[in-house]
Amino acid sequence: QVLLVESGGGLVQAGDSLTLSCVASGLTFSSYAMGWFRQAPGKEREFVATISGSGGSTYYKDSVKGRFTISRDNAKNTVNLQMNSLKPEDTAVYYCAAEFNPSTVVHDADFAPRYDYWGQGTQVTVSS
Repeated sequence: QVLLVESGGGLVQAGDSLTLSCVASGLTFSSYAMGWFRQAPGKEREFVATISGSGGSTYYKDSVKGRFTISRDNAKNTVNLQMNSLKPEDTAVYYCAAEFNPSTVVHDADFAPRYDYWGQGTQVTVSS
C-alpha cells in the first residue's frame, strides 16, 4: 500500500517562509517523480513543482519560480517544498503526488492525471 503523508502546513504572514514535507512509503521512491500541487477554495488543483526520481531535474509553476524550491532525500523517502516570500495567493491545500518515472526527464510534469498516487494534503494559509 502506497502512502504519501504531507506535513508542515500552517498559518503564516505574507513574506514568511514555510517548508512542506512529504514522506512516502510502499514504493521504490527513487523510481518516482514527486510533485507538489495545490488547490485554493473554489479553484481547480494546479501544479506547483516537480522533481525527477534522481533529483536532477526540477520543474516549477512560473509564479513560484525563485520563491519555491523542491528537493528530495531518497534515503529518507522524503520530498520537501521550501516556500519563501509567501503571498496571500499562495493560500491553498498543498498535495504531494508521485508518478512512476525512472527517467531523469519528467514530461508533462504539470499534468495531474499523470500522477499515480496522492497524499491527503496540508493547508497553507498566508495572511496579508
